Amino acid sequence: MNLKCIVIDDEPLALLQMERYISRVPFLERVASFDNAIEARDYLSVANAVDIIFVDINMPELSGVDFVRSLVNPPMVIFATAYSEYAIEGFKLDAIDYLLKPISFEAFEHAVTKAHSVAELRALRDGVKSDSVPVGEQSSEKECISIRADHKTSLVRFSNIVYLESAGEYVRLHLADGGELVTLFRLKNMETALPADRFVRVHRSFIVNLEHVTGYTKGRVFLTGNDYAPIGENYKDSFAAIAQRLG
Repeated sequence: MNLKCIVIDDEPLALLQMERYISRVPFLERVASFDNAIEARDYLSVANAVDIIFVDINMPELSGVDFVRSLVNPPMVIFATAYSEYAIEGFKLDAIDYLLKPISFEAFEHAVTKAHSVAELRALRDGVKSDSVPVGEQSSEKECISIRADHKTSLVRFSNIVYLESAGEYVRLHLADGGELVTLFRLKNMETALPADRFVRVHRSFIVNLEHVTGYTKGRVFLTGNDYAPIGENYKDSFAAIAQRLG
């Protein structure tokens, strides 16, 4: 899956560096660059759709944060700045990542890999098959999710996922066959790609597959394979109602 992107930075050297980094990533396609956010906004307003915006936060006339706020349906955003105190503002806008200047290629690659995973999950959710998903078996897309882990993208059956666990910027999938997959992702984004009638958030860091629930107590839900997940205080009532409905 290729991702179209634009770069916005009022510093010529920073703009050039970002362009060079983008050229090193096979799934990124730079379609335009701008030295100010106003021109970028005009570009996007005439239906020039992109998948990712790389934007500096501190710019004259229109800051990167105000620029993103002005967009009606913003694509994925990766902020860049030399001032770490602006990171909180960036994440309030659900930015994919925040890059602190000077930006290393390792940090850049980390951010765009995360963006690529988000795009694949959204495509699967919307019923569009990613061209990077291996067709190893004739499985219905509605029964699988595309997961990027171990430098490849795999198709994982929903029925094989026992539960998902947040680990910072990563999500660990615990599988019924005893395996695990760790993918660079946020749990809240993964949740949107899972069928809500089968997967339930029971804790800020855990999502369980109802098919694998074997029992529960006040603070735990027991799962296939002698595993269990904690039930968070804010999720107890909703999970108890679901469990009662399931009988």
